Amino acid sequence: MIRRHGSKRPRRRPWQELRERRGQGIFLLPSLLTTGNLFCGVFALVLSLEGRYTEAALAVFVAMVMDLLDGRVARLMKATSQFGVEYDSLADVVSFCVAPAFLLYAFALRDLGRAAWFGAFLFVICGALRLARFNVHTGSVDRRFFVGLSTPAAAGVAVSAVVLLQGEELTRPIRAGLAVMAYVLALLMVSTFRYWSFKEVDFARRRPGETLLVVVLGLMIIATKHEIFLFVVFATYALSGPVRRLVVGRTAPAVEPAPGKDSH
Repeated sequence: MIRRHGSKRPRRRPWQELRERRGQGIFLLPSLLTTGNLFCGVFALVLSLEGRYTEAALAVFVAMVMDLLDGRVARLMKATSQFGVEYDSLADVVSFCVAPAFLLYAFALRDLGRAAWFGAFLFVICGALRLARFNVHTGSVDRRFFVGLSTPAAAGVAVSAVVLLQGEELTRPIRAGLAVMAYVLALLMVSTFRYWSFKEVDFARRRPGETLLVVVLGLMIIATKHEIFLFVVFATYALSGPVRRLVVGRTAPAVEPAPGKDSH
């Protein structure tokens, strides 16, 4: 029988519609994690305004977890897209550039002169430049390294310093030291120092016993001296780039890894 032009199209079966909706949900999940990252960054700003500096630092740490998960989930579900990459970068500007800089300003730099609080402004500028440079470079020469300190790592140093000094008397030398730290972190983000990305290392498969032991010890240290442990870890990683340059020397400049949602 020949179908007439005015006849209705065959109805799609319910299982076909369910499969299509499921596919849309998979692509939506990484963006929801990125939205959670952005929410934590804005929430950190609100907490900083209210003087709840420890909670603001915690919100930035939660944003780091969200930023780590969205890229993993996107690749696991094969739902990567250019939209996700750009959206993630915009969220990172808020969570790892604006929020830590404003937290430093509200916590210690606002009572100093312009030369001090300008460090917070420079932190935001260099962080945005770091993310823009990452998005421009689409090739990959050596996935083991990042070029310049990543924005989550720089934010980790800043907010962990606030957690470490919370409750202490903020003398003028300490405030000046935090201002200098903001300048140094800003310059490290736009530098050409190479930092380990840990992408090519799979400790869980190669050495599961040692990895489990390190994780347990890390959790024990965090539970007892979390404020010191966090600052030491992030500060050591931030200094590893310049130290590696001194030890290894200058090598051929590496191009950033291909845009991905976990490599900023």
